[in-house]
Amino acid sequence: MIFVRVVLPVMIVLSGIMLAVIGARESAYEVGALLVSAGISVALLNLLYRVGVRGDKDRGREEAAREHYDRTGHWPGE
Repeated sequence: MIFVRVVLPVMIVLSGIMLAVIGARESAYEVGALLVSAGISVALLNLLYRVGVRGDKDRGREEAAREHYDRTGHWPGE
């Protein structure tokens, strides 16, 4: 999981930077920029997925608290 979340985007971005620096041609700069933007996109997609999953967990806890309130008439933790 760490590989997909951290290592893969970093490797893609670093390869784009290295290509732009080592290539020193206009096409190398363009492909380097493409790789940097692809790496940033992978990182942002991972972030958005984690935020979505966290929201599902919060909804589950809220649902359980509501069921407890329906049964007992008291909100959990009060």
